Amino acid sequence: MTAAFAAVYLVWGSTYLAIRFTIETLPPFLSAGLRFLSAGLLLYAFARFKNGETAPQKKHWGPAFITGGLLLLGGNGCVVWAERYVPSGLAALFIAIVPLWMVLLEWWWHKTKKPGTGVFIGIGTGFLGVWLLMAPDLLHLGPHHIHVGGALLLLLASLSWSVGSVYSRKADLPGSPFLSTAMQMVAGGVLLLLMGVIQGEYAHFHIADFSAKSVGALVYLAIFGSLLAFTAYLWLLKNVGIARTSTYAFVNPVVAIFLGWALAGEKLDAQTAIAALFVLVAVIVITVYHKDHG
Repeated sequence: MTAAFAAVYLVWGSTYLAIRFTIETLPPFLSAGLRFLSAGLLLYAFARFKNGETAPQKKHWGPAFITGGLLLLGGNGCVVWAERYVPSGLAALFIAIVPLWMVLLEWWWHKTKKPGTGVFIGIGTGFLGVWLLMAPDLLHLGPHHIHVGGALLLLLASLSWSVGSVYSRKADLPGSPFLSTAMQMVAGGVLLLLMGVIQGEYAHFHIADFSAKSVGALVYLAIFGSLLAFTAYLWLLKNVGIARTSTYAFVNPVVAIFLGWALAGEKLDAQTAIAALFVLVAVIVITVYHKDHG
């Protein structure tokens, strides 16, 4: 369990910068699709032929595409697209509000016990942090701070990821975590590739233009971000529940902001620091006050 938490805490925190490096020379959706499809096929082969898992039933592929679509196309896909306009550290900060969505979705969707006052205070604090990031640009106050379109995409990504996470806990998928995860990555990878084709990214897919840094970052994302961390995330959802699993959200932004500052020269100003404090306090409050119903 410790290793699984380490993967979603630290490895996922580093993937935001790796995504930024990847899309410097690789098309966003096609590279993300290649990442998850390749990782999914490798994991599927391992589950079926090395681990001896039985083949999934046809009925399992529908939920796999729903979950893969929500988590990977809607969640990761929007992050990849948004990082063309938003620094990697800020992207991680927006995704940190996932636990806020999850608490509300669990209450509304699975009819769990109504969250207490402390949880609602945490939710309000978290969304206030997001507002502090976006307000100057939405209200046209002061210098440009953040790309509003990119920020809205990140909010959509956090919501889609949350819906997919809640859905996946009770989805009709194979009992094997390896096989289930592989199917979701294959499904999500296919959907991301289709989105890349729809966006016309194939016209810009020239191998000669790809930098070694971008290719290396993509390999890192496929192996560590997908095979390792995504598998660990889904395992934790099934085995320790949403509340404890979602604590990764207050570690990822710290890791991502530090790496973006240290390795990519991303700026950390007072406004971002204050907003980050609001969001991280909100996630901690929700984690402390929200009873895990899973």
